[in-house]
Amino acid sequence: MTLENVSNIVGLFNVINSCKGKVELVSEEGDRINLKSRLAQYLALAGAFSQGYVRTLKLQVDDPEDREKILEFVVRGESLG
Repeated sequence: MTLENVSNIVGLFNVINSCKGKVELVSEEGDRINLKSRLAQYLALAGAFSQGYVRTLKLQVDDPEDREKILEFVVRGESLG
C-alpha cells in the first residue's frame, strides 16, 4: 500500500498503533522498518517536519482489518485517530 502527501502523520501513527498486526515502512531498496516502533515514528516525524508532510510512504500491512483501518483514515481526509 502506498500513501501519498500525508499531512497528519501523528494521526496516521495513532491509527498504526491501534493495528493488531505488523505495519512496516518499506524503502525503495526493500528495507523494512517497523512503524509500531516509537523510534521509527520519531524518525519519520523528523522527516515530516522538514517539509510539513510526508510525500510518499510505502507500507506493508499484514492484517486485512488493519489495512482497511488505514485506508479509512486516508479516505476520510486523515481526520481519524
